[in-house]
Amino acid sequence: MTLAPKIPATVVTGFLGAGKTTLIRHLIENSGGRRFAFIINEFGDLGVDRELIRGCGFEDCKDEDIVELANGCICCTVADDFLPTIQALIDRPDPPEHIIIETSGLALPKPLIKAFNWPEVKTRVTVDGVVAVIDGRAVADGRFADDPDAVAAQREADPNLDHENPLEEVFEEQLLAADMIVLNKSDLMDEATTISARAIVDDNRRDATKVVTASGGGVDPLVLLGLGAAAEDDLDSRPSHHDGVDGDHDHDDFDSFTLGFDAVGEPEALEILLKETVARHDILRVKGFLEIPGKPMRHVVQGVGGRFERYFDRPWTADETRRSELVVIGLKGLDADAIAGELGGRII
Repeated sequence: MTLAPKIPATVVTGFLGAGKTTLIRHLIENSGGRRFAFIINEFGDLGVDRELIRGCGFEDCKDEDIVELANGCICCTVADDFLPTIQALIDRPDPPEHIIIETSGLALPKPLIKAFNWPEVKTRVTVDGVVAVIDGRAVADGRFADDPDAVAAQREADPNLDHENPLEEVFEEQLLAADMIVLNKSDLMDEATTISARAIVDDNRRDATKVVTASGGGVDPLVLLGLGAAAEDDLDSRPSHHDGVDGDHDHDDFDSFTLGFDAVGEPEALEILLKETVARHDILRVKGFLEIPGKPMRHVVQGVGGRFERYFDRPWTADETRRSELVVIGLKGLDADAIAGELGGRII
């Protein structure tokens, strides 16, 4: 008896605000009728990324094909959340032709890849490839990566000190697990910035991992899908800081909370306030939706550091509550009350 071919799964990883959801929307828009299913894991309670994919406006975006895991980082909840979810997808009468998994910005890819060796899914699904999306401008600015040689030298000089930067570690883990790296937001980089970002990526990737440059996640699906990596059978070549360590990795270095607002009549003024507040409190990421009075469409806000973009993505539907809510993410110790006061919002 011939076994049915395994369903390919692509893991899309990358730091907060790198453009993972934008890249996935581009895949949907250029799917060519391919039947996708999506597993979305977010840091924060609002479910922004799932809503952005639902709002793509394409027939291929059916609600039942988009599953959100919001009970914690996917790499720490594989048994409780991920495995039952993927089993439910592949057991459907019309299983997907390809599964896209978007991890949270703080997830370590390797524990998730390992889950595909569980007996329940090993014979039916394979990791076609791990795609790491990188915010090229942020990396070039040194915001999400430190000098690994300097850190190694400090550790060697004083092994009793822990010089590890959690942002740097997450960045390294995601690149070392990747089969393809997307150096995103090329439109925000000049030649010197691109060279700097590429040098940092090259210092942290495996030799066989390819790098492509993109703007707005605009990479041809023919490049990203069909990599045939079978990553679950190739774990030893993907080193991790957590190899040989039992238990979950630590997310206590980060805080997040959600702010609610009344209808926002002047989104430009709010954006100015957001930029000022981000600078004062070293906020890493802001994302969410605004209700604009008199406008039938939902207004999206996306912020990475001090860079923001806003746009209308789709009309509010009749069965949803028009709302203004933003998720705020930063390092441990964020003063949520002060941030809420400065922005005129309320913690929800």
